Amino acid sequence: MTIVLPSRRLSVAPMLDWTDRHYRHMARQITRHAWLDSEVINAGAIIHGDQDRFLLRNECETPVALQLGGSEPADLARAARAGEAYGYNEINLNCGCPSPRVQKGAFGACLMNEVDLVADCLNAMQDAVEIEVTVKHRIGVDRQTEYQPLADFVGTLSRKTVCKTYVVHARNAWLKGLSPKENRDVPPLKYEYVYQLKQEFPDLEIIINGGITTNEQVAEHLQYVDGVMMGRECYHNPLVMRDWDGLFYADASRKVSEAELVQRLYHYVTEQVNAGRGTTVRHIARHYLGLMHGLKNARTWRRMLSDAALLKPNRPELILEAWAEIESANNF
Repeated sequence: MTIVLPSRRLSVAPMLDWTDRHYRHMARQITRHAWLDSEVINAGAIIHGDQDRFLLRNECETPVALQLGGSEPADLARAARAGEAYGYNEINLNCGCPSPRVQKGAFGACLMNEVDLVADCLNAMQDAVEIEVTVKHRIGVDRQTEYQPLADFVGTLSRKTVCKTYVVHARNAWLKGLSPKENRDVPPLKYEYVYQLKQEFPDLEIIINGGITTNEQVAEHLQYVDGVMMGRECYHNPLVMRDWDGLFYADASRKVSEAELVQRLYHYVTEQVNAGRGTTVRHIARHYLGLMHGLKNARTWRRMLSDAALLKPNRPELILEAWAEIESANNF
């Protein structure tokens, strides 16, 4: 049976160390329709490592994309095939991380200088799987300031591959002189370049990413592009996603309450801790620290769920105890 997937109007960006399956489970309790993404995973790690460790996912996560890093077409194809077997709904090639390593096994924004290699990678991946293969990239590399290199990159890929979906981080990647963290903030945002891409390539799906933190900004961007990918705000303030289904997917269903969400998370943590895979409350609860953003006693919630002494006994009930501190201080 073919699953009809929602549009990519809203998605949560792949974020290293953050968007693992535990975070994605939480996000799916908050939004039913937005696309979720894995952390970026090196293709070689999937081929040579423990696939369950890298690819295990929860059934509820659908729709969810697996983001792969690498530059060897054959390796990427094998990793894409594994991702499809684990139930991912899309495979995305990372051409956006600011890695300066232009060598075998390199990945990220340096590949924007190797468009023919990127085309070979995308074609090998798409030949290996039935699900869609997409690409995420920057607007340019280093101190490029013109729009045309971006248009040439996308135009070449649109001619040489069947890739139709381009997720564009509206900053350059400076491969020299900036750390990966600085690359998320220092290069200036040029949203107009992404809008221009959509005008020049109206048949492609263009999704904008970078510096987007409010639903008002999302609505503004959607006037010019097909979709919006939000990153860090979804991690530090996850309930920003609670209005997405109603605002952007015309779903008038009741939004999840904090109390209901905490109960679901408690049951999930209990299930995961008891599953025998070595998962601890600490592994999971670190993703919950921003959930009570803006509420009274939010600081107590964060402190309890990150306190080593409280976490050491590995008791899922800690989630409920932290929630009791929130509930007593707020009028729900």
